[in-house]
Amino acid sequence: MLNLTLFSRADCRLCEQARQDLTALQEQYPHRLVLVDIDNDPDLLETYGFDIPVVKVGPYTIKAPFDRPKLAMTLGAAQDGQRHLEKIDAEQKKQTQRGHDIPKGERFSYWISRHYLLVFNLFVFLYVGLPFLAPVLMKVDVTTPAVAIYRVYSGLCHQLSFRSWFLFGEQPIYPREAAGLENYLTFQEATGLDEQGLLAARSFIGTDLIGYKVALCQRDVAIYGAILFFGLIFGLTGRRIKPLPLWIWLLIGLVPVGLDGGGQLLSQIIADPALEFLQPYFGFLTYRESTPFLRTLTGFLFGFTTAWFGYPLVEETMVDARRLLSVRRGA
Repeated sequence: MLNLTLFSRADCRLCEQARQDLTALQEQYPHRLVLVDIDNDPDLLETYGFDIPVVKVGPYTIKAPFDRPKLAMTLGAAQDGQRHLEKIDAEQKKQTQRGHDIPKGERFSYWISRHYLLVFNLFVFLYVGLPFLAPVLMKVDVTTPAVAIYRVYSGLCHQLSFRSWFLFGEQPIYPREAAGLENYLTFQEATGLDEQGLLAARSFIGTDLIGYKVALCQRDVAIYGAILFFGLIFGLTGRRIKPLPLWIWLLIGLVPVGLDGGGQLLSQIIADPALEFLQPYFGFLTYRESTPFLRTLTGFLFGFTTAWFGYPLVEETMVDARRLLSVRRGA
């Protein structure tokens, strides 16, 4: 016998007609009818509010408008499919019946579908938090785990000291001279290292006087901090924020970070004497070094809009997964 769900709401003429049609088809296509009032479930109301009545049977879903012949055709296809499944795998049918145990993998999937945001937020919190733990450990002379953190993140970030935050020192930043920030010692003035030496700037961790750098650069701290910030907002608002339109993500999220980071990189590549032959083509680019403010601003915009674009889409997928798994659990 088929299991059939009719999503409807009160005072719906089409819903009542669909119910009468299903009753008329009961003898030809035996089925168990479950009526679901979408007004009692905000997720269902949002999903089907403009489509009712909606009939779901097996893998098939039909939305209004439909008539009795279309219902009969759908029920017939579902009935044939069910018979086929029963022949090839009777055990599968038992596992999906109401009240039966479900596999551990499905239980885990159901848990993830409900708590994925907590998992995401904890992961991002640890990802952006450990780089701040590294300078704290250096300050209290617990160097072994601190160095391990720096080494792990060195594969994930350039860790250039003149583009990183510093803790416990005279200054929170030690920029390149080209950044043009007054009232700050430059990286070269503070350390005595050539600011053009990328390997030295990358491997320099800090000292008690200068402070110790965070294991992620300023832009990455802003990106992942913004992702965590949106994740917290998304959770506090009941995960009901709609996805950010793609064009807004491109305009506000991607373009600024691309112009700031990409423009900085390209201008410095063109300034290399070994690439002098490119200068006639890119003469309009002058050597520039971004500032902590611009890195933080553009990184925050990119991280926040990326999470705003992605998290609601993940939620839509998880809502469908929860609904499917709830049916399989007999909920």
